[in-house]
Amino acid sequence: MFSWTWLIAGTALGAVSVLPFMIWRHKRDEKRTAEATDRAQASERMAEIGQMTSGLAHEFKNPLSTVGLNAQLLSEDIEHLDIDEVEKGRLTKRLDSLSREVERLRGILDDFLQFAGRMKLHKERTNLCEALSELEDFYHPQCDSEGVVMRMELPHQELYADVDQSLLKQAVLNLLINATQAMQGSEGKELIIRLEEKNGEARIHVIDTGPGIEQERIDEIFHPYVSNKRGGTGLGLPTTLRIAQEHNGHITVDSSLGNGSDFTVHIPLLT
Repeated sequence: MFSWTWLIAGTALGAVSVLPFMIWRHKRDEKRTAEATDRAQASERMAEIGQMTSGLAHEFKNPLSTVGLNAQLLSEDIEHLDIDEVEKGRLTKRLDSLSREVERLRGILDDFLQFAGRMKLHKERTNLCEALSELEDFYHPQCDSEGVVMRMELPHQELYADVDQSLLKQAVLNLLINATQAMQGSEGKELIIRLEEKNGEARIHVIDTGPGIEQERIDEIFHPYVSNKRGGTGLGLPTTLRIAQEHNGHITVDSSLGNGSDFTVHIPLLT
């Protein structure tokens, strides 16, 4: 009888001692469920906002194209006006300024649509050496006009990856443009594209001799609309990062003030 009494008392005491933990766990689970629901609803709202803003961006592009076309037509008409050359030059200058702003806004909208829209990858087996060589040929005239010495460093063996070649080129081109802009005003401007294989992945380096980046700002520069460059949209690097991630890759940055920067795109290689 004595032992049964103690057993029942012990069981009751154990149940009482466990009860606060069970209540805490229940409240914790309720809180987690509520937070998960809030996150799901927030995600749905963000998706709706993204669709709406993408639609607005498309709507803005049509009138911008109309404005740009009319500015061009007006510039041509001015040439035939019976007015003095000073007035003609003044009107032409204003229309040229308008056309530049239209093109700038169009570029911002294009960058936004590429960043905000769903990327549709058309992957294919791609020779990375050939793809980067084509990109070098394309960008070389820009380097010549900017006084930048550009060179390519390719491995002896060919490297292949399953990528959307157009998007990959766009990602590297964004890095080239970013590097060229970073070197404006610098001396001894040099731009290097280096391709190498390490640990089963391709590493595409874009190296510049610009002023470099503070360590605390490296993560920040991949956030949308963060740009210190005049006329920059702040979407080039975020778009490049997204393209890399869509290919199951990532980007690393090695930079220090006064020593330039090395932006590296990491993507898996075909085995």
